[in-house]
Amino acid sequence: MLFFPCAGTAWSDLVRFFLVGDGKISIRNEHNGREATVNLFDTDGRLSEKALDAIDRVFGFSDGPKGEHISLRLLLLLDYFSDRIAPGKTIHLISGYRSPVYNQKLKRSGGNVAKTSTHIDGMALDFYLEGIDGKQLWEIIRRENCCGVGHYGGKSIHLDSGRPRFWQAATSKVNTRESEFNRKLYLSTENDRYRQGEKVRLFLTSLSDFPFGVRKTATLLKDSAEKDGAAALTIQGQDDEGCVPITDRNASRSIYATLPAGLGPGRYRIRFDFCKRPFEQMPATTLSNEIEIVGD
Repeated sequence: MLFFPCAGTAWSDLVRFFLVGDGKISIRNEHNGREATVNLFDTDGRLSEKALDAIDRVFGFSDGPKGEHISLRLLLLLDYFSDRIAPGKTIHLISGYRSPVYNQKLKRSGGNVAKTSTHIDGMALDFYLEGIDGKQLWEIIRRENCCGVGHYGGKSIHLDSGRPRFWQAATSKVNTRESEFNRKLYLSTENDRYRQGEKVRLFLTSLSDFPFGVRKTATLLKDSAEKDGAAALTIQGQDDEGCVPITDRNASRSIYATLPAGLGPGRYRIRFDFCKRPFEQMPATTLSNEIEIVGD
């Protein structure tokens, strides 16, 4: 299974994300006692592979391909909010990465678990900060409208780097069928900021079913305007009459396109159009998170 690699460019990783803390994280898995205290960034501003490997072990993701990690955006959100709310305190992890098999096992045993959980994609954790009220923590994060955050009562919360949304126990739709037929799929980019002409890695997550296809030509939309495309993007990979096959979870997490060299600076979203949809209930299109293009 593929997760999020560390970008290997001369551009500092510190500037690639909208929300970043001081890079220092202390985290402990409350089930097995694994813990790590690391600085996510090396002295040159690049993400530290050694630190990310240590975090992966705490999350329970330690057998992936070299260079693949738990979501970088998730870790930097966690860093940002823990610095704001409880600087220097240990993050107590209750649930981190779940394999699809383990997630299904939890669901079958009656757990409050979504079929398309962001935990499967390495994009979520349930945690608490000692001495911090869970409801207060939830309120602070949801006001940022940056991510997924849920509170079921008590001192712990759920945080993910998926679609911005929030819920409590009474409004949770975990045990409904809303996520079936790929209805809750989410398109995201590896980073938040890119340079003109740079390659972008994209991820389709929260998927319930395979296979399906993505149109070879995607669209960059400026300022969330869906009517007029700012530029076309060509999805890499072999295609069948302009339809790039997404056959499994690995394929859904290894989608690449290169930004136009002359693209003007600003905020954009990427639109995917789907083809060979297995169900009519599956969305025909989807928009990514907002990204920022900066000039050289």
